[in-house]
Amino acid sequence: MSLVTCLLILVVAFLAGVEGILDEFQFHQPLVACTLVGLVSGYLTEGVLLGGYLQMMALGWANVGAAVAPDVALASIASSILMVHGLQGNLPVDFVISVSIAIAIPLSVIGLFLTKFCRTKAIQLVQKMDQAALQADFKAMERQQLLGIGMQGMRVMLPSLLLVLIPNDWIISLIAACPVVVLRGLSVAKGLIPALGFAIVINVLASKETWVFFALGFILAGISSLSLVDVCIIGAAMMLIYMALKKGTDQGTDFDIDASISDLLDR
Repeated sequence: MSLVTCLLILVVAFLAGVEGILDEFQFHQPLVACTLVGLVSGYLTEGVLLGGYLQMMALGWANVGAAVAPDVALASIASSILMVHGLQGNLPVDFVISVSIAIAIPLSVIGLFLTKFCRTKAIQLVQKMDQAALQADFKAMERQQLLGIGMQGMRVMLPSLLLVLIPNDWIISLIAACPVVVLRGLSVAKGLIPALGFAIVINVLASKETWVFFALGFILAGISSLSLVDVCIIGAAMMLIYMALKKGTDQGTDFDIDASISDLLDR
């Protein structure tokens, strides 16, 4: 990699780490992070493909209470860097993407421990901010806030720096040392990743009321004449009708469905 490419990748890595906490511009999402890494490294199409697969895998990842989800930012950036190394080594695209996806899963667990460490250290920063607030030192409070956000960016940028510095020959030699059975398994796993993401979402949202919508959605998606946008519009319309009917049922049998849908749209 050239020096400019390395610096741009590190900038993307820092932004992804920061956005993993801020959730404002979504730089940490796989589809965005992998695409940006592919853009700055000259492999835009491959970056979009990798980001799409990882995005499907991360659909059901969410922080619930004190439980922190696997770190999607580090997984996206690190797997993208490894993809760039493999592509620069003239390895097949499908093969490189399959290996990158498989590596992304353990990397997300490593990132989970790193973000927990940063969140623990941030408690000390909050205590310093409390002391600065007692003295009305607003600049000190801002410095502590920037330091806390900076730690989150560095937790992704530093591992990315180590991966960027790895020579391509090392990556190719490591992949070549893998048994053929393992490599075939990675190819199969790549096809199962989207199903895994949907399974996680269904496991969270599934209920007796929603199963019929899941079934109908899969049937509509199988119709070749319908695009994904068409299916989404049909789903949104059915959701409004269902909510209007449910609202009317809760209020009694005598209700105006047009007025109910209008109320939902106004919200």
